[in-house]
Parts: sequence; structure tokens; C-alpha cells
Amino acid sequence: MQETPTDNKVHCRTEYSPLSRVLVVKPSFMKITEVINETQKYYKRNNINIPLAMQQHEEFVDILEKNDVEVLELPAVSDLPEQVFTRDIAFVIHNDLFLGSMNEQVREKETTRLEPWLHDNKISLENVFTGSIEGGDVMVDGSTIWVGRSGRTSARAVDELQTRLPSLQVEPLTLNDDILHLDCVFNIIGEGVALVHPPAFTSNDFEKLKSSYHLIPVTNEEQFRMGPNVLSIGQGKIISLPMNERLNRILHSKGFHVIPVEFSEIIKSGGSFRCCTLPLRREE
Repeated sequence: MQETPTDNKVHCRTEYSPLSRVLVVKPSFMKITEVINETQKYYKRNNINIPLAMQQHEEFVDILEKNDVEVLELPAVSDLPEQVFTRDIAFVIHNDLFLGSMNEQVREKETTRLEPWLHDNKISLENVFTGSIEGGDVMVDGSTIWVGRSGRTSARAVDELQTRLPSLQVEPLTLNDDILHLDCVFNIIGEGVALVHPPAFTSNDFEKLKSSYHLIPVTNEEQFRMGPNVLSIGQGKIISLPMNERLNRILHSKGFHVIPVEFSEIIKSGGSFRCCTLPLRREE
């Protein structure tokens, strides 16, 4: 990993085009301190084995680098136990990077740690949200931007995003109260193909997704084990948890190349591969 990018350009038009640059944070101080999602509630007693989480994260980064992804590292801070989940603190839509507006107090300082890094590396940012919005709720697919209306992302922020992006179509999706982020129940993994957990959506929103994608449903068990939260790195390659065997077999049968990576310790805090990456650039 390196601390500075080779240039300051950001670009992401889809969730599945070749990933070339990403920002991560090591889980050096990862801990469930204040329960802020259903997964953490389940694992609170056992909490996080930090050495094991570090090992799994290093193996994940190694896989990314072996697949020609430039991995940049934001330094971990001891009082930010959720910092490993870099997806939430910012998101890139086409050629613009938007700073997130965190809903939970335990995560508010994460964006203030990111801003100086962006400034130092001459990466411009948009910071326009008066409502809360987190990157885990934002899914980019060409001219359509799907945004989860969750407990972390407000209707005001969705409206603000549409105002900032008049040439694009921002499509809100209302999530059930127990769903943390959109990427816990929906993920676009290829052109016209997406993973989905149907019970998380209203019937109208599910029909909207169904008319836009060939949907691969995940089970309740797979959703709890972060099945939808895979990371597409391009050319049909998908990094996925080995424990989700059924889902991985289906992905393979659909022509995807599944790269299994153990992440069992990190998912205890409610996020997986997509959550742990902030894509700065994907190639066309």
C-alpha cells in the first residue's frame, strides 16, 4: 500500500468497470464500542479479534494489488473504531468526489480525517449536504444513481444530490428499518446484473430494480453474512466471502470469476469488501 496517489484524477461511472485506484484504512483499532447495526448487536459479546482482522485485511489488499489495483492507505486513528469502512465517508460519481455527511456520532470524525488527505493530494471534493448521506447508500450505474433511503441517508440529502447532478437520474430506494446501507442488500456486479435481497425493499422499489436488472436473489442467511457486499474489480471478477458457497456457485454459473477471500472477522462489524473500499478510479 502507499499513502499518496500517482495523480489526482477521480472517475467512477459504474460499480463494475475495472477498478484501478482505491482508498482503504487498516482495521488497526477496529472495535464494536457503540452498537449501531444489527450485525454488531449479534457479535458485540465476542467483539473483534484485531490481529485476525488485520491479517484478513492484508490478504484482501494483496488480492487487489495482484489484480493491478493501486491501493492507497489513509492512516488509522485510535478513536475511530469504524474507520475501516472507507466506502461510507465519501463517494465518486463520474468525475466528482462527494464527501459524506455521517449520521452516527461515532463516525463523524472520519470525514474530518479524510479532508486533509484529499487536500494534500490535490483531490477536489464536493461538500454540499445539509442532510446525512453515506457512501454505502450510493450505487452508480452510468446515468442512474441509486440511493438508499436508510437510517443513514436522509431524503433531504437525496434531493440535494439530485440538485447537484441535474444531468443524471437519482433514484431513491426506501429500505427497511433494520437495513444498514443499500450495499448490504443490493449491489450491481455487471452490466444489467445485480445481487438483491428482495425483502429489504418496498414492492414498488423492487419492481423498479426488477425492470432494470437481471436480479440474483440472496437468502436471509447470505444477507446476514454480507453476501451482497461483494466487490467487483472489473472483467467479471468479484471478491466474495468463501462462506457464501451457494451464492458463489450461482455467480460462477453466470460467468463471473469469483475470488474467495476470508473476511469473517471484519464482517462482525456490519460491513464487507465493498464497505472497506473507497474507489477513486474505475477505468472505462
